[in-house]
Amino acid sequence: MAKKWKVRASAKGGVTTLKALITHPMETGLRKNKKTGKKIPAHFIQNLTVAHNDKNVLDAIWGPAVSANPYLSIKFKGAAKGDSVKISWQDNTGASDSHTVKVR
Repeated sequence: MAKKWKVRASAKGGVTTLKALITHPMETGLRKNKKTGKKIPAHFIQNLTVAHNDKNVLDAIWGPAVSANPYLSIKFKGAAKGDSVKISWQDNTGASDSHTVKVR
């Protein structure tokens, strides 16, 4: 689903900061198509995880109230430069995507 990810992870002073911009429509199911008048089906990220070296540091449950193309920023301890951080999501339609980045 996500055509483009923008993800960065950087470590400083023992704390790693992960910043991610995820391309996703995040439709609530309440908006109507202006041309047809029919409701646009709900399409939103439900589960999002961030894992550092295969150990989860964030498990989030999202819903239709999250804006389109959501931005996520988290901080966690324990990562070193060169470690891998993986961010992944699954939406209410069953689609999923993930992206792995090295800590700088």
